[in-house]
Amino acid sequence: MTPNSADWFFPYPPLYPGVLLKRYKRFFADIELASGEVITAHCPNTGPMTGVYLPGNRVMVSRSDNPKRSLPYTWEMIEVHDTKPTWVGVNTALPNRVIQAALAAQVLPGLAHYSQIRTEVPYGQDNKSRIDFLLNSDEGDRPVYLEVKNTTWTQGHCACFPDTVTTRGQKHLRELTDLLPHHRAIMLYFINRGDCTEFAPGDSADPTYGQLLRSAIAAGVEILPCRFAVSPTEVRYVG
Repeated sequence: MTPNSADWFFPYPPLYPGVLLKRYKRFFADIELASGEVITAHCPNTGPMTGVYLPGNRVMVSRSDNPKRSLPYTWEMIEVHDTKPTWVGVNTALPNRVIQAALAAQVLPGLAHYSQIRTEVPYGQDNKSRIDFLLNSDEGDRPVYLEVKNTTWTQGHCACFPDTVTTRGQKHLRELTDLLPHHRAIMLYFINRGDCTEFAPGDSADPTYGQLLRSAIAAGVEILPCRFAVSPTEVRYVG
């Protein structure tokens, strides 16, 4: 960890409290705001949201003033009570924004000297995939291909990915392995909640992914599970 990493956080815009009523058609969530108004918010999470889709629980939403949006509100986080009250981020578009800011601030372990950051760079067979981040240093170190996975499913204090079968995730592991040894390949698991102290593959949800992850590690793919404490005001990097 770099010296300033313990103090680093990504601020949230103003959020509005409510209670989750239901999620439907993958992209919609009905939420009752503290004012009593019931709104339909955009749900920026297409997965099953195992363990965090909990109607009746407290949530936070953001609001956009963009007149072109059909749904001005976005569901950002939910409070769960697995071991203690904990906010969990559900917006899968946010982790990449947070990681990009963390890379620019040079707070992630082993990556502080990579000053050149590119996003969504084509790679893989026939360049049909896009890596989340391609990092280069001024010292001529091997380029870093960095993929980010939002992680919210837990078993006790252990964060697990994935929470369902993911052929896309399996493909990413194969493609990262293919980059070795000429490049560094890193799979970063963005643990979007502050109550986890361990990480493991979600073998019960996708055993193939678990096997591929272990094979990737054996081949030299680096695994970087990053913990973030989520609150209605910020996302704080905790190591």
